[in-house]
Amino acid sequence: MSGGDTDMNSIDTGGADVHEPFHTDPATDLSTHVPLTKPQLPGIAVPLAAAVAWGLSGLISLFLEWPVAGWVVLGWVFFVVGMPAWAQAVEGRRKAVDRLVTALVWTTFAVAMMPLVAVIWTVVSRGAGALSVEFFTASQQGVLGEGGGIYHAIMGTLIITLVASLISIPIGIMAAVYLVEYGKGNRLARVLTFLVDVMTGIPSIVAGLFALALFTLLLGPLPRIAIGGSIALSVLMIPIVVRSTEEMLKLVPEELREGAYALGVPKWRTITKVVLPTALGGIITGSTLAVARVAGETAPLLLIAGTLRGTNFNPFDGAMQTLPVLIFSEATRGGLAAYVPFQIERAWGAALVLIIIVMLLNLLARVVGSFFSPKTGR
Repeated sequence: MSGGDTDMNSIDTGGADVHEPFHTDPATDLSTHVPLTKPQLPGIAVPLAAAVAWGLSGLISLFLEWPVAGWVVLGWVFFVVGMPAWAQAVEGRRKAVDRLVTALVWTTFAVAMMPLVAVIWTVVSRGAGALSVEFFTASQQGVLGEGGGIYHAIMGTLIITLVASLISIPIGIMAAVYLVEYGKGNRLARVLTFLVDVMTGIPSIVAGLFALALFTLLLGPLPRIAIGGSIALSVLMIPIVVRSTEEMLKLVPEELREGAYALGVPKWRTITKVVLPTALGGIITGSTLAVARVAGETAPLLLIAGTLRGTNFNPFDGAMQTLPVLIFSEATRGGLAAYVPFQIERAWGAALVLIIIVMLLNLLARVVGSFFSPKTGR
């Protein structure tokens, strides 16, 4: 072009050409006006809304003379309604729905925890006063009034539960191995699975009646023998062990079995050396939880094991006391209308010890399960 022509992208400023890049008008640039984030409630929004909700509920409850339960429920209603409404106004509908669902989830969690907390608080507050050295080291042999302990009941619970575990766990594991490894698609396996499911839901008193009928045929009418209690508990334990072991065996990858078969390993050795060690953590956890499940049974032991007040270490000779039966005996001795303070305190103390034993068994199941579970990573 000639020297008099001006380039389209240049501006004449006193003889000097200044080139400027092309850009849009700031007034029409949407990126400078559309926010990238929506408004958010402050971090203290939840406690602030809760304080306002329960404060308003407190004023209304005070004016109407409502009990504490009414104040709590009304405050919850205000919070569940008010918090999503505030979020709807500031953050939008999606965040409001999220906060509503979160409030409902936490509410259901709190409702589910209320009975547990109430039971633990009641047992600890009423049973802690009974705990002493004598309470754990003495029996009630010859004790007519106050004094004595629950040593005989603790040992009875441990012995009867141990014998029941020795009976139930091997049978349950072997039955589960048959159902998973040998009985796939088999009619017998389907029948056994159905029977196991039925046994899982039978009342414990039925197991006690079965043991009572069995030992009545062997020993005569109304037998009182500890091994009968172990048999009754094993009837309750076996289906739990079978189902938990069966689910753990199903989780073992099929590739492990196929790899062992490809190396020429027989099936029985594949099961004992590959399948069972892989599922060992879950099997131990399920078995321990089954033990914790039957440790608190009362009805079958009351029928067959008896209410001996002394210590008996031989499950094949005579009656044997357990903690659940002792709790029942102490709470109802002299009739349901009778209230003897030291007996009630003894019952609450035994209940606290039983809860501690069950809690320790559950903790043991978690620790052992995590220790024997297959390790991942390198």
